[in-house]
Amino acid sequence: MQEKKMNDKLSEEEVSKDKYFSQVSAISEEMIKDHGKDFAMGALVMAAQWIAQNQEPKEQHAAQH
Repeated sequence: MQEKKMNDKLSEEEVSKDKYFSQVSAISEEMIKDHGKDFAMGALVMAAQWIAQNQEPKEQHAAQH
């Protein structure tokens, strides 16, 4: 992978990914503030599992209740 120089522009994909990283960071901070680190980590791990299993979160959540 080539290193980008500081003055190189980001690609559309990099800009899009940065946007999502910012959103994940913001929601993570909010979850930590409201419910603590354990909850935030658990929620993010569950989301990763849903992605890995190609399952929608609402399907998984409903199955647990």
